[in-house]
Order: sequence, then structure tokens, then C-alpha cells
Amino acid sequence: MFCVTFYSILVSSFVQCLEEPLNPQYSGGIAKNPEINDGLNGWTSFGSSKIGTRTSKQGNTFIVASHRTQPNHSFSQTIHVEKDTMYTISAWLQVSHGKADVVAMIRTPNGDIPTGWAIAKSGCWSMLKGGFNGNFSGLAELYFESKDISSVELWADSISIQPFTLLEWKAHQDQSIEKTRKSKVKLQVVDHSGQPISNATIMMKQTSSSFPIGNAMSSHILINTGYQDWYNSRFKLTVFENEMKWWETEPLPNKDDYHLADAMLQYVQNRTILLRGHNIVWENRDMLPQWAKDLPRPLLATAIERRFNSLVPRYRDKVIHWDVDNENMHFSYLESQTGENTVYYYKKAYDMDKGALLFLNEWGTIENPNDIVASPAKYLAKIEEFRTLGYNGPLGIGLQGHFDTPTIPYIRSALDILATANLPIWITELDVSSRPLQADYLRDILGELYTHPGVQGIMFWSPWQPQGCFKMCLTDNDFNNLPTGDVVDDFMRRINHQGLISTTNHDGYVETSLYHGDYEVIIKHSAIKHQSFAHKINVAKGKDSSTLIMKLST
Repeated sequence: MFCVTFYSILVSSFVQCLEEPLNPQYSGGIAKNPEINDGLNGWTSFGSSKIGTRTSKQGNTFIVASHRTQPNHSFSQTIHVEKDTMYTISAWLQVSHGKADVVAMIRTPNGDIPTGWAIAKSGCWSMLKGGFNGNFSGLAELYFESKDISSVELWADSISIQPFTLLEWKAHQDQSIEKTRKSKVKLQVVDHSGQPISNATIMMKQTSSSFPIGNAMSSHILINTGYQDWYNSRFKLTVFENEMKWWETEPLPNKDDYHLADAMLQYVQNRTILLRGHNIVWENRDMLPQWAKDLPRPLLATAIERRFNSLVPRYRDKVIHWDVDNENMHFSYLESQTGENTVYYYKKAYDMDKGALLFLNEWGTIENPNDIVASPAKYLAKIEEFRTLGYNGPLGIGLQGHFDTPTIPYIRSALDILATANLPIWITELDVSSRPLQADYLRDILGELYTHPGVQGIMFWSPWQPQGCFKMCLTDNDFNNLPTGDVVDDFMRRINHQGLISTTNHDGYVETSLYHGDYEVIIKHSAIKHQSFAHKINVAKGKDSSTLIMKLST
């Protein structure tokens, strides 16, 4: 079986524009003439563009599309696609002047598929990375499209198209989990004098996981015991669906109403459930309080200041995260009306609550390869803008994850790109819209998200409402699991060890691989007083892959 490591390669290449492109991933895979070292062999003109080759001062040859009159006029190559196969795409891109958003497209009999984006610039090479699902068998055509400028020349080099069978993809997921979510552990049981005890029974139960998984909740949890029982048995992390939002806490100007948010806060605190703060302000005009939608500029700025001063100190030290200026890549109403860059809101939030991690929170980045506004490349550009404009405080990458039909290779490539920012990545609002295979899609998405070493936590967006959920319910109104709920329960069981039983060898050792977290270890042996002894241990990712050795004395 062909095994690969996706994440570690070319990590730094996403965050800088290089003088010369690097070698193609997987030596180009099935792409013909990927480094353009054999002239135009394998490449043809797409549209009315004129294609040719050029050579840099360093002797590197690349392909050029010129005389372009439409955004998709470029160079193309025909490939054979196999059904039920995952494809990764990568290329190094440059434009003759300025900069342009460039997408790699796959033309199929069923339509054109966007696979990944890059911000191509003049004077240096930028990397595009993406992927698509092989949902048919037959011929397809790879070409490139620049969304911003059709008249510039488009250059490319080191182009790669790599297929992976479903078994190969799954094998990589398993390898990544072993490397990033688990550690090898070697336990030795010894008696009070340090002598090893053989044939002792060791039972291990995970009491808490190092990978946080949560779910949004609605205010119905305050009065519905069925909802409480279902929720409390699963989650120790939450976010309020609406109860902290501006329209809920200030329905009338200068009239605060925190009774629901405060009651829900008390509920989660009583049960040691951690809380994300969602959200302080929202750039979407439609999501403002009705009275604030048409405020003139000075009054809107004053209202925003009051919102910050009312909300953040009230819940300071009570939330672990703040979604500060929600969806500020897709929308910019507050910025346009007040003249304040969104960075201002992050500086203000950080000054008011230094204990919480502040998040960008966007949709489309991993869900939709056609979303140019919040593409991974644009997301990195937004982070760079934050730093350039002087916000150097803590920042998290919030990916909402509102999926329809997922493209698993695109999810992986998007996470690879975002992880180069070296910031915490959280999936903040995960759901899948109601459709055939909804539960299967959710299972596939969870498997991919948990696999990626950059993802530090997952939040489902499935708060129960008697009239139905936003996109995805996990239970019916009697709190019996729906198929999606079964997927969530199965996923949480799978990544948490319960009921592991082993026997020590002649040297008193047991070796195993454990998910990171806290464990209760019970040792049983006839030589042990009362026949059993309990230990608490923590398994955490080390600095290297060496085995964690623990000595458990009776």
C-alpha cells in the first residue's frame, strides 16, 4: 500500500512567496510533464489563450498563458479520473503583474469543479493546494482560472495531481491519529520493594480526553430534563446558540437583558462545562439588533462601544474563547459604517479580557471550494493583515463547518494551508445539512477533522429546538438518537479508551498505545493487598515519538 505524509511537506511554503518554485509533490503524480522540462508535452491551450514556455535566470522552465481575454483562458491537461478515488492537486503559480486569485479547476462531464485557491503575485511563486473527489470514471481536464484579472499572463510550474484509493486515504488517517492523538505507553507494575509483578491484570479507563468536543445548546436546556440528561452525558464544552448575541442581550437600545445568558452560564458552571463566547459583534447587517441596523455612523460606533463594555466584562474569565467580530471576511457592514477596521475590535476585546482566546469565525473555508471570499489563502491574508495592523495578541482560527456535500481532499488541503499560521484551529459550528447520506457525510468529515494535527477542538452546531434544528439535529424530540446522533456517539466512543484490559509480562510490563488524556488504572493481583490498587495517570504528546514509561508501585 502506498503510504504518504500530507501535512508535514512544504509547510513553510504556504506563507511565503518564493523566488523559485519547489519540486512538485509526489513527483507530479499522474500529471504529465509536471515541471515543464519537456516543452509543452502534455499541455494544451484552454480557451483562446496562447501558451508557451519561458526560462528564469536560474534556469527553471515554466509554462505561460498569454493573450488571455477571459478569466479561464489558460493551459490545460487531460487526465483519467477513477471513481471512489481521492485526488490532491498542487501547483506553483505566478502572474505577470499585480496579483490575482487563481483557482485550479477540473472540467468533468458533470460540470466544472473548483479544487483549490492561491493568491498569485508577480515577482515570486505562490503555492496552490487543493483536492477533489473522484465521483465518476472517465476523462477530465485540469485548467486554471484567475478571478481578478483576465488580461495578466498566468504562469505555472511543479504541477501535481495525485490519486489515492480510499484504503490509502484511510491508512493515512490511522497513521496520523497514532502520531498526533496517541502516545505509546509502557507501564510497569512493581511491588513496594520495586520488584516487578508479572501476570497482574491492568484495567485502564479514560476519565477525560485531551481533545475537546462540544455542542451548542439552546435555552430549552434550562427547563427540559430530557435535554439535560442527553446533553450532560456527552459534552463538557458548549456555546450558546443565540443567548449571548447582541439582539438577545440588548433587544432595545440601552436596555440590557442577560437573564437567559446568565441562567445558562449558571447551568454550565454547576456542571463544569466550559463555555465559548459567541459572539461580541457581527459584521452582517441582518444579524444586528433591529434598532441598530440603520443607526447613523456616530451612534452605531457608540452602540458598539456600549456592547463591548456591557458584554465582555460581564463574562470575563467565564468563557474560554470569544468570537469577536463574526464573519468579517464575508461581511463588513460595521467596518464600512464606522470606519473602524475589524482589528480595532480584537484589540479592544484583548484589552478587556486577556484570559480568553480571540477567534476569527468564518464559514466556507473548508466546506466550499467555490468560496473565494474565505478561501484558505484569503484566511491567511486576513491573519497577516491583523499582524500588520498591530494586533499581536492571541488569535484562533475558527472554521464553522456548515457542510452540504463534503469534499474530503479539499478539507485536508485547506487545513494544511491554515495550519501554517501556527495558530489554534477549532471547528466551531459543525453540521451537515439534511440530505441523503447526511450521517455518512458527518462520519467522513469527523474522521478527516480529527486526523489533522492542526485541529485542536470540535464544536457541533446542533442545539435542540422543539421546532427543529438549524441544519442538523442529533435527536428526535424524545431525545432518542437520530442517525447523526449515533455517528457522534460512535465517534466519541472511538477516540476514548474504555475498558482496556491487559496482563503484565514476566518483567511486570504492559505496552499499549493510548489516546491523550487522563486515565484511571486499576491493578489486580493476588499478591496485592485487597487484590487491587488504583493509579491516576496522564498521557500527553511528548516532544518526540519515544515510548512513555511509567512505573506503578503497589
